[in-house]
Amino acid sequence: MEIVKVNLMNYSDEVLRSEKPVLLDFYADWCGPCNVLAGEIHDFAEENDDYKVCKLDVDESGELAQIYGVLSIPTVVLIKDGKEVDRFVGGREKADIEDFVNANK
Repeated sequence: MEIVKVNLMNYSDEVLRSEKPVLLDFYADWCGPCNVLAGEIHDFAEENDDYKVCKLDVDESGELAQIYGVLSIPTVVLIKDGKEVDRFVGGREKADIEDFVNANK
C-alpha cells in the first residue's frame, strides 16, 4: 500500500476520516533514526493492506506534532476511528511494527 504524506491540508481526510486504522509516522528529513525507520515502515506498508500508513514531517507540520505531544522523533502513532490508540518512540524493525499493531487489534 502507498504511504501518504500528511500535512494540515489533508490531515482530516487522510487520518481522522480513514476507514482503516492509521499508522502515523512523525519524522524529519534530517533525522538519522527517522531515515532508518522509514525503510521498515515502507516494508510494513507494502505488506499490510489492513492499515493506512501516513508520514508527517514535523518541520512542515509542527502544529500537528504539537497536538499529538510529539517531543522526540521518530514517533509512530496508531490511530483508529480518529483517536490515538497507542504509540512508540524510536526505531523498530518491521517485525516489531507488526507486533505493535497486532497488540492493538
